[in-house]
Amino acid sequence: MDINHFKPLTVYTIYIASTPEKVWEALTTAEFSRKYFFGNAVEVEPRLGGAFIVRTPDGALHISGEVLAYDPPRKLSVTFNVNWPDLIEKLGPTLVTYEIEQVGDAVRLTMSEGHDRPLSDDILAGGRSGWPAILSNLKSVLETGKPLVVKLGPPQRMLDALKAMGIKTP
Repeated sequence: MDINHFKPLTVYTIYIASTPEKVWEALTTAEFSRKYFFGNAVEVEPRLGGAFIVRTPDGALHISGEVLAYDPPRKLSVTFNVNWPDLIEKLGPTLVTYEIEQVGDAVRLTMSEGHDRPLSDDILAGGRSGWPAILSNLKSVLETGKPLVVKLGPPQRMLDALKAMGIKTP
């Protein structure tokens, strides 16, 4: 897969009072990710070309992809494909990249989401509402040991746009 044509449509940067190693662990282990990713478990096969999987709290496959960059504790890039019928076929793969940098006593975590084709703001609304909550939760867990209490679901405008494209959603 040629990732050079993916456009980072959305970039988030947060600062966390932690270490690059702890942020890396949070991003790449099922045990830690359940604490901030609303009970979802991230599984990363630690190598280029390895599997990237996110399972729902009941163990069902929610997101699948491939590891495209693996440089602990500095950079992780993965394809991030939500497993809804027809979604990947019609919208293409999503590229998610995490860059971790030590800045003084903190870590700067930059997360970007890119796509290989233009997508409407309605379609992108899901990530644009979900990622800030996930990253804020990650920061909270690393700094305080406790997740935030945030209840989110997919934005209705995104669900409506997917339905208009003939994509079934749960």
